Amino acid sequence: MFNVFSQTIQMPDGQTITLETGKLARQADGSVVLRSGNLMMLATVCANKEHKEGTDFLPLSVDYQEKFASAGKIPGSFQRREGKLSDNEVLISRLIDRALRPIFPEDFHAEVQVMVTLHSSDASIQPDALAALAASAAIMVSDIPFNGPISEVRVCKINGEYRVNPPVSEIEKADLDLIVAGTIDSILMVEGEGNEISETEMVEAMKVAHDAIKLQVTAQKELEAKVGNTTKREYCHETHDEELKKKMYNELFDKVYAVCTIGGGKNNRSEGFASILKEFKESLPEEERSNSLHKVYFGDITYDASRKMVLDEGKRLDGRKLDEIRPITCEVDYLPSAHGSALFTRGETQSLSTTTLGTKLDEQIVDQAMVKGYSRFYLHYNFPGFSTGEVRPNRGVGRREIGHGNLAQRSLKKVLPPDDQNPYTIRIISDILESNGSSSMATVCAGCLSLMDAGVPIKAPVSGIAMGLITDQESGKWAVLSDILGDEDHLGDMDFKVTGTSKGIVACQMDIKIGGLSFDIIEKALNQAKAGRLHILGKMTEVIAKPNDDLKPHAPRAHTIIIERELIGAVIGPGGKVVQEIQRESGATVNIEEKDNKGYISIFATNGDSMNAARKRIEGIVKMPEVGEVYESVVKSIQPFGAFCEFLPGKEGLLHISEISWERLPSMDGVLKEGDQLQVKLTEVDKKTGKYRLSRKILLPRPPREEKPQTEQ
Repeated sequence: MFNVFSQTIQMPDGQTITLETGKLARQADGSVVLRSGNLMMLATVCANKEHKEGTDFLPLSVDYQEKFASAGKIPGSFQRREGKLSDNEVLISRLIDRALRPIFPEDFHAEVQVMVTLHSSDASIQPDALAALAASAAIMVSDIPFNGPISEVRVCKINGEYRVNPPVSEIEKADLDLIVAGTIDSILMVEGEGNEISETEMVEAMKVAHDAIKLQVTAQKELEAKVGNTTKREYCHETHDEELKKKMYNELFDKVYAVCTIGGGKNNRSEGFASILKEFKESLPEEERSNSLHKVYFGDITYDASRKMVLDEGKRLDGRKLDEIRPITCEVDYLPSAHGSALFTRGETQSLSTTTLGTKLDEQIVDQAMVKGYSRFYLHYNFPGFSTGEVRPNRGVGRREIGHGNLAQRSLKKVLPPDDQNPYTIRIISDILESNGSSSMATVCAGCLSLMDAGVPIKAPVSGIAMGLITDQESGKWAVLSDILGDEDHLGDMDFKVTGTSKGIVACQMDIKIGGLSFDIIEKALNQAKAGRLHILGKMTEVIAKPNDDLKPHAPRAHTIIIERELIGAVIGPGGKVVQEIQRESGATVNIEEKDNKGYISIFATNGDSMNAARKRIEGIVKMPEVGEVYESVVKSIQPFGAFCEFLPGKEGLLHISEISWERLPSMDGVLKEGDQLQVKLTEVDKKTGKYRLSRKILLPRPPREEKPQTEQ
């Protein structure tokens, strides 16, 4: 019934990966099951037979989903079923998409849908890189046109050693965590983070990753050969009018090239291009003006002219040199009511960033198939239509915004203080107000400035830069561009984002549009990026060189008290009565958690009085009475032999009638009443009963002794 083919990949470190096709999802154009340990995922691909009308790009969609059942869990949502993709699933979907997209034929415009589903998880194996391997294998065993295969691996540097696809428990110890995609010949995509690593280490990691990629690419070709019937389908190629194309090139190329050399802002450039195309159309007979190929060929002319200018003259669309950074302005404390804020402007790209300090109650809930917990730091990136002068409905956060925000979050996370030195939940918002390229890197810079403005003690400032690439395969020429414009991103061959401190790289993300990159180009891009990063960092530190020494007056204050585990119950009280009373009376927020056999009490308050009131109550509860200490006490009850006084919360002692005053008191009548406040000293703790004895008179001045009159003899 089943015609099953399989291929096993034996990795150098002993890992075994198996690819299988022919048993599951047989009606899809291509399907592959990937197994490694207990992990099992299904990748499928389907493509329409006809191209999508009106499109000049590849309408590819990629969805990666983790079934909660894969980890033996039930979803925590109201309906108890998987819903829209989580941010983590979106990020993995993007990792697959970005690796596959450059490898499809340029003129293949049929809708393609790739779906990768995790059906069985393994707690020791990260599935993200394996998902791209499964997706590529599914396309390879289909008849869909594809210039692959590609593959993707994770490489980490742990204790000075590079390791491919290490266990989850080891990834947390890594100084470098990188996901690399590539073909058998070159690198396609890179994304990862590091602890201020060098450019050399980054290149070394990519080379290690590429060796592993070659094994996985070879295995896919062997699987394709076993299946046998994988001849790629014929598809409708783009139609062209060579005479029209030649006419447009002859008449318009020099005019377009002239606009490219003028420099200036993107609006002037766009208007210049638009007027050239409009003038050309108006010169044609009316029946020829609506030809859709005009726009296609004019785009080709713009593409060729701008790239020729870069390669031949070393000049860019806005007049800059290849390694020149746009003008930068930075402002902090821009928003008076925010806990921290900054405005970062680089050329025509602008980010307004805010930092908000919250309590443990503000932690972000993480509910995934393989991970459940809380996040104390998160960054939200917003890209409204007006930032590019467009009318665009606000329909929620898109995949691009999630991806850009995640890159900035990973960059800034690396310089945050450890949790035991930072009691706050931190949220950063980056609102892009203008965009002409590198908005995610503006987010890193603005976010870092707002953190320092908020007084968060980061380890070091972080800056980011986006690098571009222009290549000419015929001549072999290539040029790396620093701080690319939006047009340079669109017309170029690479978008390589690098973030870091003055000491090294903390995060990176690379996407390319050509068949792959050589390591020479990657090394050049990284070294040129370093110079750019340091230049930007210098501009930032001119405005604020280190975090503010104190928080803003309206920011919440935080204090942590560490207590013995046995005392946690006393602070919480029966049914939470005590801690709720502390919060109600002080106005502070109190969070209690147990870690490492200790109780950690975090107090958050908006003013000093509130903080002091909560601290005093809690310290009173957890403080152990010490003989000889003086306490403020409250009379709780009167007895014939004395009074019982509460000298610490929940702790009462006996103030005997003989210890109230140096004078002998015949009775307690009128001496004290309930509610009276007085200072007492703890004089004794009964070893058998644990009862406390207090004294007031010991704190009073002792009256002089009266001398008895002498009697006559």
